[in-house]
Amino acid sequence: MNGDTSAAPATRTAPLALQMCRVSKRFPGTLAVDCVDFEVLPGEVHALVGENGAGKSTLMKMLAGLFGDYEGDILIQGDKQHLHTPTMAKQHGIGMVYQELSLARSISIYENLLVGRLPKKNALFIDKKKALIEAKALLEQVGLGKIDPRLDVAEISQCEAQLVEIAKVLGSEPSVIVMDEPTSALSSEEVKRLYDIIEQLKAKGIAIIFISHHLQEVFAVADRVTVMRDGKQVGTYNIKDIDTEFIVEKMVGKSIKDFYCTRHPVVTDDVMLEVNDLTRWGFFHHINFKLYRGEVLAICGLAGSGRTEIAMSIVGAAPQNGGVIKIKGEEKKINSVSDAIAEGVAYLTEDRKVVGLALTQDVRTNVLAPIIDNLASGPFYHPARHEAIVEQKIEALSIHPNDPERLVGSLSGGNQQKVLLAKWLATDADIMILDEPTRGVDVGAKQVIHDTILQYAEEGHSVILLSSDLPEVVGLASRVLILREGHLIGELGIDDISENAILLAMNGKGEHVAC
Repeated sequence: MNGDTSAAPATRTAPLALQMCRVSKRFPGTLAVDCVDFEVLPGEVHALVGENGAGKSTLMKMLAGLFGDYEGDILIQGDKQHLHTPTMAKQHGIGMVYQELSLARSISIYENLLVGRLPKKNALFIDKKKALIEAKALLEQVGLGKIDPRLDVAEISQCEAQLVEIAKVLGSEPSVIVMDEPTSALSSEEVKRLYDIIEQLKAKGIAIIFISHHLQEVFAVADRVTVMRDGKQVGTYNIKDIDTEFIVEKMVGKSIKDFYCTRHPVVTDDVMLEVNDLTRWGFFHHINFKLYRGEVLAICGLAGSGRTEIAMSIVGAAPQNGGVIKIKGEEKKINSVSDAIAEGVAYLTEDRKVVGLALTQDVRTNVLAPIIDNLASGPFYHPARHEAIVEQKIEALSIHPNDPERLVGSLSGGNQQKVLLAKWLATDADIMILDEPTRGVDVGAKQVIHDTILQYAEEGHSVILLSSDLPEVVGLASRVLILREGHLIGELGIDDISENAILLAMNGKGEHVAC
């Protein structure tokens, strides 16, 4: 699409739900948000998009009261407010649904929902009956009315916990709700439920700021979209006037015609990994497949199908109750991740923050963690041996900022994911198992990761890809295995791979599934 389609706000009689006027936030050496204007109407879903590091999260953290030293003005319902603490933001009607859940897993759902405002019978005792009634009402708003609010959060699924997080925010009766990647842990059915919840909130006049890297979600729910790049506001647009290509071009500053590449490495007849009758009771059963040199083999299945559990058992991160694993034709006993690394198998976990990375350590330490023993002679560590490795991985993956000493926790999500991939590439493993390698990253970071995966395979390595992103699977995989309820039910060859074919196969349908 050509031309500037910046959207003018609709004619209104009521004040704006939120108005941020020329707001800025500076960190040492970085202007993270640069004079941004942003507004949301009552009852509007206003999407906020941009690459990782564009300034979206910083802008919303200013609104949440986490950065009290911002410049510019924030008006809520037409009144200027100074949001210097999270408590002040909440008191003024700002509700935050973060991508990383803020729930306490070891206590009950109702205690999480009503934290800080549990009803009391008197000064000493909690009115548990009233608390359960209130919690039940909040759960019903997000379609979880059948769940017992007395259960600990640890006893429910990640998908259900995400909806509990939304219910918790609704309990404070906000006028503005920020949803940061709210679908990241949801199944397709639960995403539809979220869309219904959003429509109900709109009908109540609640303003919603919707942040997502999945542009199809933006077009499904948003009325307007604001694009940010390099800390600046690129523009605000009516969703009905634009398309996906237009948004991507605004986000990255250049035209992208075919984002998902369809190049496929040359696959040889050399079997790199063979799994025979692999079983973990209750999770997956009698799994058999071969992985060839140069191949990107995708394993696809609905939520709960057992994909991650298979990967974890292969690399020794979870037990197995039977079966044989062969690497380059030799049977191997892999009882730990260290064993897997020693056999040339690396596993990129889907949870980079909790399992994959040490957020309080710098980029250098994270990249070198799996190979630290190789850089030492006895008790002596040789720093000079690691600099070339770290610098090469930072450059190859375009990790920004280009600073090995930067703490990983201070990086954007996309750059954290690049560090995680760099960490496992540094092992020079022959086989890489990638579990949701681009979840929660922007289009620019996704393209870098895709190119890196294909280059890795073209160099004669092999990849097992576990991804819920079907366009990603279609663009990268040369073969797809279909998993359902812990059983491999079929296979799609390269000529039969498409989004529709994969969806049909995962649901036990389709004409091109070879069993």
